[in-house]
Amino acid sequence: MSKPPAVASQDQGLSAYLAQFLTPQRLQRMEEALAERTRYLTVALEDIYQSHNASACLRSCEILGVQDIHIVEERNRYHTNPDVEMGASRWLSLRRYNQGEERILQCISQLRRAGYRILAASPAPAAVTPWNVELDQPLAIVFGAEEQGLSALACERADGFLHLPMYGFTQSFNISVTLAITISTIMERLRRSDHPWRLSQREMDALRLQWMRRNLRSADQLERRYLSQRSRSSKNGA
Repeated sequence: MSKPPAVASQDQGLSAYLAQFLTPQRLQRMEEALAERTRYLTVALEDIYQSHNASACLRSCEILGVQDIHIVEERNRYHTNPDVEMGASRWLSLRRYNQGEERILQCISQLRRAGYRILAASPAPAAVTPWNVELDQPLAIVFGAEEQGLSALACERADGFLHLPMYGFTQSFNISVTLAITISTIMERLRRSDHPWRLSQREMDALRLQWMRRNLRSADQLERRYLSQRSRSSKNGA
């Protein structure tokens, strides 16, 4: 047997073992959330520096089912407020770009290699809206800082622009509000569509195990015990 199936089998066995130490209610909530999770839509955050906005963005993504968040730290360090975040990051997959030069390019290159169409959240000419953006391929939306907005480099390298229509006197929504409206609208459209927005079974299995590890205080100890028992069983069966 090749290595990947063996590893997958071991992970499934570990998941089954760890499940014994979680309540049925928590396990059920995990399954319900997994059924609504997506990587078809993802979010990149460039230099978000206010902790309450950073936290609100994570919380909105988690609530709405967006799993992967790409965090670009060029000028500003990304900080969160636990009272606002309410544990959202425990359920999310965060990718941070905080090393090297032109970190926004690192992020955009990574997203493009993964097959995403990249839209910059900016009120540029010909910008689409969450209500009419094409959803025929995976979509990554890049959001900028509260006052500065997106960098020129992010706008130059994006495939297009997305904005929210505004009809009042003020110039923009708060960043966390912009993200919440945008993601909510697109996710509702995806859920009504035939696009393959849900996670694959392999992705759900991997994410379930990740969540279990993060939700058990003694996960490392339990995992060592499981591996030890598995090793002994393998030797006895040899």
